[in-house]
Amino acid sequence: MLSNFKIYLIEEGKSENTVKSYCRHVNQYLKWYYDSFGMKFNKLYRENVLEFKSYLYNVKNQNAKTINAKLSALAKFNEFLIAEGIQDKIVITKKDIIKIQAQSTNPTDISKKDVEKFRQQVLENEGIRNYAIVTIMTYCGTRISETLNIKLSDINLTTREIIIRQGKGNKQRIVYMNDKVVNAIKEYLKERKETDLDYLFVSNKGNKIDRTVINKVFNKYSARITPHKLRHYFCTNTLENGFSIHEVAYLAGHSNVHTTLIYTNPTENIIKEKINRL
Repeated sequence: MLSNFKIYLIEEGKSENTVKSYCRHVNQYLKWYYDSFGMKFNKLYRENVLEFKSYLYNVKNQNAKTINAKLSALAKFNEFLIAEGIQDKIVITKKDIIKIQAQSTNPTDISKKDVEKFRQQVLENEGIRNYAIVTIMTYCGTRISETLNIKLSDINLTTREIIIRQGKGNKQRIVYMNDKVVNAIKEYLKERKETDLDYLFVSNKGNKIDRTVINKVFNKYSARITPHKLRHYFCTNTLENGFSIHEVAYLAGHSNVHTTLIYTNPTENIIKEKINRL
């Protein structure tokens, strides 16, 4: 059943990460179901879903965001079961999602000094390829998947533009390169492995780089900086340097400008400093 659910998600155009996440969450539910009732799963019952939600909250002590992610996966699984004719009604609604107070502080908790130190460590220890990757992510605001999917034909070093063809939701956009990005790419191209692949970044064997390789680089040189936090930093940094909300929303690939607005808020550290003065 899970394999068919995976195919269903892929055909819907879900990203690789979303597919893995949904399948993992549904598999956890199926395991809980069997452990709880000693029976093979047949279909979703609202009563069981509510019990599972209570189990996650009261027994596993999981936070609202984590529980909501699992409920969202089950809601999509519910749609799949209906499409397959396994059941005939929706048993999970928006009312089941736990309400979370909107974040009122800027999610950025890393400084320019943190980021520049990280980039320098990558340059000195990992080489020009990985340095170019993190430099693009830092100054173009690209997601890790978007960065690794960049092709040679997507880059124009003369106009300083990169076409992001596989953005979130399959939306295409153009991002712009500053001197740091242009120089990093130029130096990398001098050493790039000869391969038939059109991808900009390739492994030593000439293959496309897997995101786990880059995640390990982040984990190795910083306990605080992650690919996602680097995007937070990019959004805050661009706004602080005079970019408009709409410009940052476009560059970061935000489908809703309200997502960008959060970066206009003060950081947690600033709020804590102010609280300490009271």
